[in-house]
Amino acid sequence: MSLRATLRATPALLRVGLVESLAYRAELLVWILATTMPLVMMALFATVAREAPIGRYGEGEVIAYFLATFLVRQLTGSWAAWEINMDVKQGTLATRLLRPIHPLWAYACEGIAALPLRLVLSAPLAIVALILTSRGHLARDPVIWGMFAVATLLAWAITFLINAALGSLALFVDSSLRWVDVYLLLFFVGSGYLVPVDVFPGWARTVLDALPFRYQIGFPVELMVNVHDRAHALALLGRQLAWTLALLGATLALFHRGLRRFGAFGG
Repeated sequence: MSLRATLRATPALLRVGLVESLAYRAELLVWILATTMPLVMMALFATVAREAPIGRYGEGEVIAYFLATFLVRQLTGSWAAWEINMDVKQGTLATRLLRPIHPLWAYACEGIAALPLRLVLSAPLAIVALILTSRGHLARDPVIWGMFAVATLLAWAITFLINAALGSLALFVDSSLRWVDVYLLLFFVGSGYLVPVDVFPGWARTVLDALPFRYQIGFPVELMVNVHDRAHALALLGRQLAWTLALLGATLALFHRGLRRFGAFGG
């Protein structure tokens, strides 16, 4: 499973992932429709903010925040936990193990390959709405936009790695999907997906700053809507990178330990 073989196979993996996303475009559209909750929350928060600001968020800031949240969610989503559970249950993980590519890298490439179609189906309307309604609330510093690009990439990595770790639990139990449900509850509350993190009480923000969920959605969105200056953004980017590296090590360790059990029981 050499680095050269992995790099040589990556373009083919991306092409296969893109073809699969095109083949299952109806399923992908359903997934996109299932991620429109930020638009619902935008309507609710905007109605309240019209009467009185919610923290730093007036009506315009609310609209910008949740439109940005919808976009970032499309860029960072992952369903690797469900794929791994299915492969373990059906035994097709054994086929993946015969290939000269690490299975987690294959799952990652399949997820990345779906991004173009996901953006084509969802992004244009949200981008136009952002420009028309919230241009004045978006960041203008090119350095912040550069940090946004890096933060979005790391947000995807964190989301994928958490999904891969939860999927790897299926190597120890019949199904880890109940753990995925628990994770989704924590993610929805703590990531800024449904409620901006900075409207929580101070003690809650301190807790959320120490957890990975904010760095999956909230932090990139905050960069897009110009919440942070360069120094604060860089500090948060460092925390996001630390979480990415920690999750990478933990996920690889969990997956390989699970594979030993998978092989021992005839997987």
